[in-house]
Amino acid sequence: MKITEAQFVISAVKPHQYPEDALPEIALAGRSNVGKSSLINKLILRKNLARTSSQPGKTQQLNYYRVNDMVYLVDFPGYGYAKVSKTQREQFGEMIEQYIRDREPLKLQLLVIDIRHEPSKQDQQMYHWLKHYEIPTCIVATKADKIPRSKWDKHIKMVKTTLEADPRDPVVLFSSETGLGREQLWEVISEAIAT
Repeated sequence: MKITEAQFVISAVKPHQYPEDALPEIALAGRSNVGKSSLINKLILRKNLARTSSQPGKTQQLNYYRVNDMVYLVDFPGYGYAKVSKTQREQFGEMIEQYIRDREPLKLQLLVIDIRHEPSKQDQQMYHWLKHYEIPTCIVATKADKIPRSKWDKHIKMVKTTLEADPRDPVVLFSSETGLGREQLWEVISEAIAT
């Protein structure tokens, strides 16, 4: 995918703030510090359009990035150990569920998992939620550069087994460091947009 243009558009909290130009949307969900911002930056080949942070839980809204005037990447707040109150966590949950349930332009959900670790309870919940709402899902296993290539298959199998993944859901091995999986992920996204 040749990137000609990429821009941050809005941090939205409520549906009335979502863009209304009906471009297809690809959303990213995952634990805090799983590398969603780095993944977005690698996908669009920009150093820091999506702000990465060493502080987990930085993203607290739905962050919209428009790419080539043809698709939005929508970054969810990370779940897990973000230092936020229980009330705030519940608000995140409601905001995300409402988006997943009602958002017409949502074409594909990327569930971002750190390949080094077994998917958490929240990863599993998120995956089952997506299946419940019949949202097309692609599992992206990030940080592939952090483990030896010889262990990739074993770790991918662990991810699929723990999530009880539907064999029809694509799994993309990804590294924001090396760019591994970038082209493959754009193919999955392009296919989702086309359908």
